[in-house]
Amino acid sequence: MLAGTHDLVILDRNLPGTEGLEALRQMRGAGIDTPVLVLTARDSVDDRIEGLESGADDYLVKPFDLGELRARLKALERRGHLRDRRAVVHGRLMLDPMRHAVTLDDEPVTLTPSEFQLLELLLCEPGEVVSRRRIAAHLYEGSDVALHTDAIKVHVHHLRRKLGAEFIETVRGVGYALRAPG
Repeated sequence: MLAGTHDLVILDRNLPGTEGLEALRQMRGAGIDTPVLVLTARDSVDDRIEGLESGADDYLVKPFDLGELRARLKALERRGHLRDRRAVVHGRLMLDPMRHAVTLDDEPVTLTPSEFQLLELLLCEPGEVVSRRRIAAHLYEGSDVALHTDAIKVHVHHLRRKLGAEFIETVRGVGYALRAPG
């Protein structure tokens, strides 16, 4: 079991003396909600499903690209920081990750899960440009950005329609930024 406080855990399924998923189930049973990335050579669909159902937040199969590992760790870290906050306020906009709720001018805004995840990501770094590659990694678990460019555009379009065009700025050829509240 974990001793101390951790921002993130990288867990191999083959641990000395125990199976990694059993350790993960014990962590979750003890109420430890630290983000966990399972890193293993076990690559069958059943293995991945078992890992995620045991409480893993992400599952990466060896061999892997170091860039993909970094992107997945950053995504888990961001989600961990948001989970610790009660609400994120950005001008007239509020996102409450604990209730999975968004309000604009104190009125509820209904978002799809992907729209919520995208807004959550943009709120992590307001005013900074978030690349389409990073958005794809966040929304589609590290998939190639080219496969999801149109879907990302649709999510941004829907967010603008629901929140107002003034909230999200397109940075041509790069990605999107959440504008400063006005």
